[in-house]
Amino acid sequence: MMLADGDGAFTKAIGLDMDTASFGGVRSQRYAMIVDNGVVTQLNVEAPNQFEVSTAEAILKAL
Repeated sequence: MMLADGDGAFTKAIGLDMDTASFGGVRSQRYAMIVDNGVVTQLNVEAPNQFEVSTAEAILKAL
């Protein structure tokens, strides 16, 4: 299941927000999270300008 965080409240709560005032204000860093019965079992946070650890392939491999 994929979930949205429209107002950024969840992103701020887990500390993965970033200020991008030049193009949109506060945004979420790129990440993918695996949650099993309410427990985070994996959190993959991308390095700036990267797209490796949060890809669908990376997450499917981790399952």
